[in-house]
Amino acid sequence: MIQIEDKILSLDLFEKHFCCDLPKCVGICCVYGESGAPLDDNEVDILAQIYPRVKPYLKPEGIAAIEEQGTSVIDSDNDNVTPLINGNECAYSINENGITFCAIEKAHREGIVDFPKPISCHLYPIRTKRFNDVIALNYHKWDVCKPARELGHSLQLPVYKFLKTPLIRAFGEEFYKHIEDVAEILENEGKEG
Repeated sequence: MIQIEDKILSLDLFEKHFCCDLPKCVGICCVYGESGAPLDDNEVDILAQIYPRVKPYLKPEGIAAIEEQGTSVIDSDNDNVTPLINGNECAYSINENGITFCAIEKAHREGIVDFPKPISCHLYPIRTKRFNDVIALNYHKWDVCKPARELGHSLQLPVYKFLKTPLIRAFGEEFYKHIEDVAEILENEGKEG
């Protein structure tokens, strides 16, 4: 484990490789799971605010799920999450050309909303957990992401590099610079060892 500021990072973020391979996984992470995408408290309010602008991008089943359950729900672990369609895929998921992805992200790319998507989705495969005054950043290995691990390995793309943009979004550029400094130290230690 590596500590940077008030964050504790798993060494897997430096040692494991990852790069989403949508043509192979077809966005299955938006479909499978025990509950919706985890949401920060402020994201609950954001989803409620942007829903009218995201709604035109949603499929009818997503709209029905959101209008029945709300723009966010509390799951069995008492966490805020996105609602699901029939207990399966995220209500904010859409399908295009056989690939499932986020309607919020599409609306963001088209300049309709300034919120890219929930940070838990943007940071995946990193999962964060707060312990008192410390935030743990851990690598989450999920079977459905095997194509991403294979592509990341072939590109030799460490998890932290793949997630540069969301890490900066979540924790700032200075934090990411510290990650790069740690990666360089670890790489140099590997060469010496």
